[in-house]
Amino acid sequence: MKLLLPVFKRQLASYFSSPATYLSIAIFLVLSASLGLHTSELLERNSSDLQAVFEWHPWLYLLLIPALSTQLWADEHGSGFGDLIKTMPIKPTPLVMGKFLAAWVVTGVALVLMFPMVMAVNVLGPADNMLIASQFLASWLLAGSYLSVGCFICVLTSRRLVIFLLTLSLLSAASGLASVLDALEHQAPIWALDSLMSLSPSLRFSIIDHGLLTLHESLYFISMMFAFLCATTITLNYKNS
Repeated sequence: MKLLLPVFKRQLASYFSSPATYLSIAIFLVLSASLGLHTSELLERNSSDLQAVFEWHPWLYLLLIPALSTQLWADEHGSGFGDLIKTMPIKPTPLVMGKFLAAWVVTGVALVLMFPMVMAVNVLGPADNMLIASQFLASWLLAGSYLSVGCFICVLTSRRLVIFLLTLSLLSAASGLASVLDALEHQAPIWALDSLMSLSPSLRFSIIDHGLLTLHESLYFISMMFAFLCATTITLNYKNS
């Protein structure tokens, strides 16, 4: 795992040297602010938290996460770095973890840049900053679970467009699962619907968004990240063997 830090630094530098990263973050921030302030009328509601903003994040991540995912491995394929790895005694685990953590830090930076909204809520009235901090952490965990899916897709193909579309499709299906389950409410067994609902990251996030983050929900997102990162490592091992 000694190579984890160099891989992390290399990937982070790659992100912040790419104009696409800044554009993706800018779009995410503008949409978060505009949807929260106008569509949900955050200022008129005089809310003590940012629920009106964070409730849009499962959908806004459909733009940010695929854009970040395309930069994880596509450059390595293009530069022949993947072929170089096969000739060196480098295990896939630090590569996968380093790249994933770099992308996750970038999403964290995007969330931190939302601090003017936190200041606005505090200026407008008494704010529940503990709940707001919980919503930020929950959103970051949701982003991490989405990124782990994108990381897995990246090792399946080297085409940027395919990575973007596959990641977008899978995450859209996960985010839209709630609507599908609502439509099947009277046509499927309750136990089946409950099982499917427990697997939806967006539904889990919507529960957290209304209250404090719990250990149970945190472990769900962490286990999802662990599962997809393990799948990514196994797939990379198989391709390099």
